[in-house]
Amino acid sequence: MEQTETPIFHHTLPLQLRFNDVDLLGHVNNSIYFSFYDLGKSRYFEAVKAQNIDWKKADVVIANVNADFVSPIYPSESIAVQTCTTEIGHRSFKLLQQIVNTETGQVKGVCRTVMVGFDVKAGTAAAVSDEWKDAICRFEGKELRKK
Repeated sequence: MEQTETPIFHHTLPLQLRFNDVDLLGHVNNSIYFSFYDLGKSRYFEAVKAQNIDWKKADVVIANVNADFVSPIYPSESIAVQTCTTEIGHRSFKLLQQIVNTETGQVKGVCRTVMVGFDVKAGTAAAVSDEWKDAICRFEGKELRKK
């Protein structure tokens, strides 16, 4: 059986809860989690590339997203989204994110995203650029390319 490594999150983004994030049950609506994950992804990519990203020229796009809702988020909680890359292939890479209570460390939700390379001019999938692969490995401090 393959043993998986415990992820290390080098990117954490504190999140501000808004009044309209909370539903009638008194906790953050499940749909809002995806906004948090998207915000985490965009800030993670900016940190990885050490620059602002022009999303009109983005050469990576989301191919698949899977989310687990672990525990409700309540308006009084301080939360953050953490993001890391777990694996890089030729045409895709995998992101892992979690929303955590910053005071207790309790995980509120987990998201796994597959990003694919994208040729903006052709409008089709493409290989993930070496620039992205190198930047991610440098940011994460380890080699993540599949052998």
